[in-house]
Amino acid sequence: MEHAAAATPAWVMLAYLISGVLFILSLRGLSSPVTSQQGNRFGMIGMAIAVVTTLLTHEVASLPEIVGAIAIGGGFGWFVAKRIKMTDMPQLVAAFHSLVGLAAVLVGVAAYLNPGAFGIADAFGNIFPVSRIELSLGVAIGAITFSGSVIAFLKLNGNMSGAPILLPFRHVINLSVLAGIIVLIGAFVLHQNPTAIVAADGDLWAVSMNTGGWMFWAIVLLSFAIGFLLIIPIGGADMPVVVSMLNSYSGWAAAAMGFTLQNTAMIITGALVGSSGAILSYIMCKAMNRSFISVIAGGFGADTGAAAKGSGVERAYKRGSADDAAFVMKNAESVIIVPGYGMAVSQAQHALREMGDLLKKEGVSVKYAIHPVAGRMPGHMNVLLAEANVPYDEVFELEDINGEFAQADVAFVIGANDVTNPAAKTDKTSPIYGMPVLDVEKAKTVLFVKRSMGGAGYAGVDNEVFYMDNTMMLLSDAKKMVDDIVKALGH
Repeated sequence: MEHAAAATPAWVMLAYLISGVLFILSLRGLSSPVTSQQGNRFGMIGMAIAVVTTLLTHEVASLPEIVGAIAIGGGFGWFVAKRIKMTDMPQLVAAFHSLVGLAAVLVGVAAYLNPGAFGIADAFGNIFPVSRIELSLGVAIGAITFSGSVIAFLKLNGNMSGAPILLPFRHVINLSVLAGIIVLIGAFVLHQNPTAIVAADGDLWAVSMNTGGWMFWAIVLLSFAIGFLLIIPIGGADMPVVVSMLNSYSGWAAAAMGFTLQNTAMIITGALVGSSGAILSYIMCKAMNRSFISVIAGGFGADTGAAAKGSGVERAYKRGSADDAAFVMKNAESVIIVPGYGMAVSQAQHALREMGDLLKKEGVSVKYAIHPVAGRMPGHMNVLLAEANVPYDEVFELEDINGEFAQADVAFVIGANDVTNPAAKTDKTSPIYGMPVLDVEKAKTVLFVKRSMGGAGYAGVDNEVFYMDNTMMLLSDAKKMVDDIVKALGH
């Protein structure tokens, strides 16, 4: 019988069921800033129940080893959490995804090398066919998650160019490697280790002849390779989708390893993470008017160099000061603030909230407009505004607020370039054409905070809003500019 094991006690199944329900409640809570803290608590309680139950029912290691591992991992996590900046959250998420993928690979390798200990082999040491499916899929998805997350981390952290790195014949290479992985998985699953029964002194001896090992290792190596190859061509503008996609991959890798370990909690958790990540990836792609396949194919923004070259200082634009911006907003009836990655880099969210509070004291209506792919990961701007205690009822998603720009007196854009670029609506040759954007240009006055006119956005596309008659460019570090505006408002 495959996966032969003692019957799981009823209380264990109940504990795993409770943890699964708590994980679902956690995801539900995280869907809204108002309930996000409660969602986090549900997730923490559910994980604690799952971990304790697993430790009580599986002799995975001695107690000192377990405590030591928890201390090392927990200490490292505490250290990172204390030191990490909110601006570095996207690359931190990518790094965590890589660890999940690597863990899946290591578990798979351990199970392959010692299948008897994992209960996935017969008395002769032959791995069951269904276990071969679980193993091969788990290590493949885990390896892709690891190597892809490493590349995403390097791009987000600035160690590698955010521009697409286009290899010659990349599509042919990627398809060939993927096809090779699929063929090898099929061969590995169908491969039956031949067993010879030898009679010696009247006793029967089983001799297992394992000749399929090279297939397993080839799957691991090719999967590591395809992870690199898939993410390298993807440009920075698609990074939010990449982070979401890798999150989904990590969930499916965990679920596959859950089957190998015969752990219900891992299967439930992995399936929840995998499916929610896939749904989020779809939502992100829809927000960018791009298909999931086109993102995976990579190369976004590859042809934008010519568009950005020669732009900026060579064209006429109006430049303003903090005093000018304060005067305009103080005399406005409504201001819509559009945060972007520039706000995150300069850590301007607290100063921005202070600016909003001062404007509200002057009787100005203040709202925040969030684009789904603003920043470098899903929900990046929402997290930063929540950290600055911006009221939840003042924060609106694109589809809820886009129609209000035409009636707004001021659109205050702070470091959001690509998601406010009207070329997405008008220029069919633009690489961002078709992506829904915030209609900031329709406001009576656009105040655009940007460090300089010398650089285009992360997608490499110049923004026509910079040069419109109703736009005033505020060229400075975002936090310094907002601090200066706050001082001017306070006078």
